[in-house]
Amino acid sequence: MKKLSELTPAVNELISRSNRLGADPKVTNYAGGNTSAKATITDPISGKPTSLIFVKGSGGDLGTLKEEGIAVLYTDKVHELKNVYPGEQREDEMVALFDYCLFGKGGAAPSIDTSMHGLVDKLHVDHLHPDSIIAFATSADGPAITKKCFGDEILWVDWRRPGFQLGLDIAKIAAENPNAKGCILGGHGLTTWADTSDECEKRSLDAIKKAEDFIKANGKSEPFGASIAKYKALAEAERRARAAQLSPILRGVASQDARMVGHFTDSDVVLDFIASQSLQKLAALGTSCPDHFLRTKVSPMVLDTEPGADLEQVTARIRTLHEEYRASYSAYYNRHATKESPAIRGADPLIILVPGIGMFSYGKDKQTARVAGEFYVNAINVMRGAEALSTYAPISELEKFRIEYWDLEEAKLRRMPKPKALAGQIAIVTGGASGIGRAIVQRYFDEGACVAIADRDLEGAKKLIAEMGNSERLLAVGVDVTLEDQVAAAVNATTLAFGGIDILVNNAGLSLSKSLVDTTVSDWDLQHNVMARGSFLFSREVAKAMIVQKMAGNILYIASKNAVFAGPNNVAYGATKADQAHQVRLLAAELGEYGIRVNGINPDGVVQGSGIFASGWGANRAAVYGVEEEKLGAFYAQRSILKLEVLPSHIAAAAFAFVAGDLPLTTGSHIPVDSGVASAFLR
Repeated sequence: MKKLSELTPAVNELISRSNRLGADPKVTNYAGGNTSAKATITDPISGKPTSLIFVKGSGGDLGTLKEEGIAVLYTDKVHELKNVYPGEQREDEMVALFDYCLFGKGGAAPSIDTSMHGLVDKLHVDHLHPDSIIAFATSADGPAITKKCFGDEILWVDWRRPGFQLGLDIAKIAAENPNAKGCILGGHGLTTWADTSDECEKRSLDAIKKAEDFIKANGKSEPFGASIAKYKALAEAERRARAAQLSPILRGVASQDARMVGHFTDSDVVLDFIASQSLQKLAALGTSCPDHFLRTKVSPMVLDTEPGADLEQVTARIRTLHEEYRASYSAYYNRHATKESPAIRGADPLIILVPGIGMFSYGKDKQTARVAGEFYVNAINVMRGAEALSTYAPISELEKFRIEYWDLEEAKLRRMPKPKALAGQIAIVTGGASGIGRAIVQRYFDEGACVAIADRDLEGAKKLIAEMGNSERLLAVGVDVTLEDQVAAAVNATTLAFGGIDILVNNAGLSLSKSLVDTTVSDWDLQHNVMARGSFLFSREVAKAMIVQKMAGNILYIASKNAVFAGPNNVAYGATKADQAHQVRLLAAELGEYGIRVNGINPDGVVQGSGIFASGWGANRAAVYGVEEEKLGAFYAQRSILKLEVLPSHIAAAAFAFVAGDLPLTTGSHIPVDSGVASAFLR
């Protein structure tokens, strides 16, 4: 089958228009809204001219839309669905019928909004969720404000849940008002139409700009009221330090039903809202646009303590408010659920507002958590606009429930791929920019984790992230593991970036191969400071976060066969590795009551990709054993039972096995990954 763009130039026009519209957060939110184009092609079966509708498919994003994200349907078949429409009581049945209207195979699944695009008798249709327009749509005086601003160019449609009937309503308005350029959907968003792609885009942008200008010209200067002095934002450095302290605590309460990743936002928009007199009132009313509350829940959890209050008291208050939030959400579910409703999906908040500090948002992964925060910023902008012009009046609680627990939304969730083994997990890997650490970073990332690469070589960590695609699931943190303040800062940076921490891999290391008599105090101190002291410092700081997070966790030590094997010219390295090995046992005994498991891995020499071996250790060890340096890996392999070289990927596999869930009762243990070195057997 031909590519869509080969069928008609309208497809490329649609993609370009969609990408431009979706790139501007003032126009629409991530994965929100949809666009369409109709075009006539020659039907490959009948050979006759046939009208097709090309429309953004279900779950896609306008800003990144490509051909594969477009659903293609016969326009006449979409219209013929009017003949079998059973009415609003059986509205959901219509979505399944879209499959019988599809042209060809492949492409995206048609969205619930397909009828809006197919039934309107215009070649191009945009449906968007601009903050300024939704401010009109959620104002108590929305119809009058829309009339005053737009006259007869943009009309008003009362709230109706997305579906076939809404498509019929909008098509009727477009047909009966030939001079109209679009309409505002009460509680929801904007729809515009035109006979060319450029004109449709222009109408959308003009309407958004006109609404923005109208709010500026006619709105109150302080729609949220005056700020409350005790909720004044802390200075940036203090604010973000406090946010890092709160992050694991808040993630713990947001993850009672399902493990969440977090995102922190302290933009001026957020800080202004959470310090205002209207915070509690507006937060309780919740969001309105379906795209908003599907990702933020109907309302946030709001902390009511002062920004600099005692942390222990704040923590107690957080836990009390969380219990109240869960009870309130469960009551909301029970008020509206019927025997046909899907089961409750969890009663934890997805948005937590902390006056003077900022907003914490949560999702199953980093992107979802960030997008949830972006959606709540959209909601704040909407509330500001609505309160400036009138009174914020979102759709009813019942309507929100009908959207949140819609069978069609449940079907979307069922279509989601099975999460990877470490999805939702947050890891710090020290010495993660090269060698064993790099391999562990890659394995954890491939298995779905968020990973902080903590390395003295910050540029190396950044380079690795670039090589891995610049994913927002990766964080580069520069740190000297021997310095207490830098270690604490690295852990704080990780919890602030991802919400908390689940896994620590103490991997940073170095080695100097010298005889006893040639080993200096500086040699001894350097190795013990980096590995023994560094592991202690990181384990201590991570344990603090894990304990208040109350989500258990894993601490791993990359020790060495040298922790138990006695070899020549190795006193400082072997002794510090033995120190690390015993830290495993000590911490396992101490942290077990919190569900924190502590284990170790004992590799033999890993030559490939090793920063340690490349920095001189390899040459020294080769000299000790009387082999050429480039053959050192093979030498190590031949002295082992299995005669196989140990690679970074083998260590990464062991590091994955410890944290992936299949060893839940293993703690205080070491796994040798040495191809079998009898003298290093654990006994």
